[in-house]
Amino acid sequence: MLKPLYGLDRRGLLRAAAAGVVGASLPKAVSLGGQPMGDRPVGFGKAKSVLIVMLSGGPSQLDMLDPKPDAPAEVRGEFTPISTTIPGVKVCEHLPKLAKQTDRWAIVRTLAHREHNHLLATHVALTGRPTPLPRGGSDLDRVETRNDFPNYASALDFVRPRNDGMPSGVSLPNYMIEGPLTWPGQHSGFLGAKHDPWQINGDPNDPNFRMQALTMRDGVSTGRLQSRRQLLDQMNHGRGSLTGDETESLRDQQKLAFGLLTSGKLTQAFEINRESDETRDRYGRNKFGQSLLLSKRMIEAGVPVVQATMGIVQTWDTHFDNWGRLKNKLLPQLDQGLEALTDDLAASGLLDDTLLIVMGEFGRTPKVTTLPGQTIPGRDHWAHAYSGLFAGAGIQGGQVIGQTDAQAAYPVTNSWSPADICSTIFNALGVDAGATIDDPLDRPHHLLNGKVISNLYTGATA
Repeated sequence: MLKPLYGLDRRGLLRAAAAGVVGASLPKAVSLGGQPMGDRPVGFGKAKSVLIVMLSGGPSQLDMLDPKPDAPAEVRGEFTPISTTIPGVKVCEHLPKLAKQTDRWAIVRTLAHREHNHLLATHVALTGRPTPLPRGGSDLDRVETRNDFPNYASALDFVRPRNDGMPSGVSLPNYMIEGPLTWPGQHSGFLGAKHDPWQINGDPNDPNFRMQALTMRDGVSTGRLQSRRQLLDQMNHGRGSLTGDETESLRDQQKLAFGLLTSGKLTQAFEINRESDETRDRYGRNKFGQSLLLSKRMIEAGVPVVQATMGIVQTWDTHFDNWGRLKNKLLPQLDQGLEALTDDLAASGLLDDTLLIVMGEFGRTPKVTTLPGQTIPGRDHWAHAYSGLFAGAGIQGGQVIGQTDAQAAYPVTNSWSPADICSTIFNALGVDAGATIDDPLDRPHHLLNGKVISNLYTGATA
């Protein structure tokens, strides 16, 4: 079921709007730099949409995109590398479809940052910024708060707000929560709830999957809904006790709710059963494959930032049975889904306008480990070097960017940070390098806070 964050459904959103429930304090201002066209980095404005395939938990670089067959057994793991369409470049044997499509993909092997904790690293990956830590608090307990930086969809919505009833961001198929822990970096943080991406919590592979939150109940027509909006407008006019900021935020919430409910284009995009059985089979009849298919439909509908998370939170956290989990489920589903996705986007021409990114929050340790009490080995967290896939929107496929050492432990060429991925995303979407937002303490922050990964477009050796 599609819901805004914190479980508000259609009725709840309208009730909250009518009652004056608003988000956190908004930043003071946004400024857009007047960057001359000739000074803009390569790839500027190439993308209309961005699709982030999030492999939550941290996939192993050694067992996927950066194999080291000559390393000692306790490093190289159990898989055999296979050749790709890139001369001299190999990937895991359980990614045969990807190996035949590497002409479409740029493999970046030197992504790196400093956070080895899932929660902190997820915030870094989805915002491009360090996670703000509370005074005296433990980073191990750091969950999402309204002090977080906005994720990519939320920041784009603030800089480039929409008025057509379409959200700037959709995340699917589940919110990343485990027990009492909610992963930071999934919403708009200090920008306020108004800019939160819309969240799907449901399995698109379920025959009963439907978007109840975007469906008006029986007897409520679009005309009747519009008359209710007029009534709310009259009520708002009489709310003399509200401050200017409160009134503005209230009206924004109401406008968002009505826009989504009356957007036929968006509701049709969620009707995955419109796809043929053949198409659905190509993506894989599983939660991840159908989530990629649904993501493609979001791109077709014009949603600018879509995030598809494979499985549930920490699915790729393979401390235990790393090779069994990869071989039997994770890699085959990823391989099948990505092939179908890129085939369809290329056939429709949308690959030219869509930036695809496949990544986790970090990688896995070079040395194989066995947890206490376990007998089947795995790999632990590792942020010093990990791999990602990039395609579409002007990116030159058929290349590898960056080189790691003999154990895929550290970069031996230039490394690229989540801040650089952040800048690459906003640059691709046509956001000027001078764009800034001010946090609640009036401190300005550049949205493009790293370096654009220009090698993706130029093919230059990094």
